[in-house]
Amino acid sequence: MTKWNYRPLSIAALTLLLLTASGWAALPAKIGDEPLPSLSPLVKRVSPAVVNIATRGTVETPRNPLMDDPFFRRFFGVPQERQREVRSAGSGVIVDANKGYIITNHHVVENADQIEIVLDDDRSIEADIVGSDPGTDIAVLQVKDPDDLTQMSLGDSNLVEVGDFVLAIGNPFGLQHTVTSGIVSALGRRGISRDGYEDFIQTDASINPGNSGGALVNLNGELIGINSAIFSNSGGNIGIGFAIPVNIAKSIMTQLIEFGEVRRGLLGVSISDVTSETAKALGADESLKGALVQEVVANSAAESAGIEVGDIIVRIDEEEITSANDLRNAIGLRRSGDSVRVELIRDGKTKRLTAELTELKAMQQASAEDIHPGLSGAELVDHDEEVSGLGRGAIKVETVEPGSPAEIRGLQPGDLIVTVNRVRVRNLAALQETAEGQSLLILGIRRSGRNLLLQVR
Repeated sequence: MTKWNYRPLSIAALTLLLLTASGWAALPAKIGDEPLPSLSPLVKRVSPAVVNIATRGTVETPRNPLMDDPFFRRFFGVPQERQREVRSAGSGVIVDANKGYIITNHHVVENADQIEIVLDDDRSIEADIVGSDPGTDIAVLQVKDPDDLTQMSLGDSNLVEVGDFVLAIGNPFGLQHTVTSGIVSALGRRGISRDGYEDFIQTDASINPGNSGGALVNLNGELIGINSAIFSNSGGNIGIGFAIPVNIAKSIMTQLIEFGEVRRGLLGVSISDVTSETAKALGADESLKGALVQEVVANSAAESAGIEVGDIIVRIDEEEITSANDLRNAIGLRRSGDSVRVELIRDGKTKRLTAELTELKAMQQASAEDIHPGLSGAELVDHDEEVSGLGRGAIKVETVEPGSPAEIRGLQPGDLIVTVNRVRVRNLAALQETAEGQSLLILGIRRSGRNLLLQVR
């Protein structure tokens, strides 16, 4: 990687500190014989690769459960369906000019029926969704007629360090191709989105609504992150923004282009956080942090690797694991077939094992018990139909065995599982993915037009 010459920038920074507000307009074009540094050449080179994305779609509006009663509907003449049009705007980055591939955020194009791309030169082009992954909030689009596009080079987010200068380019509040600058404030940020797989780059480069899906660029003009979220009480920028590292985005993009979906790897364990009491009871140091293995799924990667119930996982490859959520992220950001080195504590001793992650699709036909012990006795199937107020897709409970754990916990035939731990699930694959590693499932159930919550342990 080419090293950046910081000396002129340091001189400029010192000069700006000495300037008063009234003296700003009189800023000379040079300091002695040395020209002032400018990011303009860099911006001109990379800006054409950043696009504005406008979407249009329809969603069902929430309604009173009485609306699902046929007698009520006939008596009051209620229309069969109630939908409203939704529009959203965001940003995207062209990463393959020849094939017209664009990376953006999943939440930018979610529910989109029509997508329009506006380029830096004000051309408008229609685009289709190649694939989208809610877990990482990454989506890939493809313009229908790629012609004279400019792509952005992909950097290596593993080389990013705190303090690196960066630019954020996007369309905040509809202000097309806005450029802001700052530094990388922190790395490896998690806990921003309760339900996603996270390893965010934090930056103080100004990011606002509309920047979602836009570019975080280093001073070599390389894409190092996809701007995704902000921390704000007002909805505007306060200097805390988050970008998805480009290495994660690149991995997800490759799978979406190749398979149309993400084939996320599974370890096959149920886990929980390790408390001081738990560590002491297992003969480990009370200060130990990690993910406690509560269950090992039969025929899973964990079982093949020799992981046992009661093990405390403390490291995956070079990544330290201090909680169950750390392990969920570490595994969820890898693809099926990947081999991972697992470091764990068993009976107070350190063990190192290697596990080859299995594919989620391989487990989709597993029984409900394999998904979670508390679902044992239920027959679950995909329900690829509209669910009032929630759009298409759910998991239907076909049958429930009398006296089974599923019946004891309140599941009934005909129930539709629509959320798990507040995550919208539309099929068995999503249920399997969301339930992975969770000891407690809070199921959002739609039953005879009513909404229920069931706790499954």
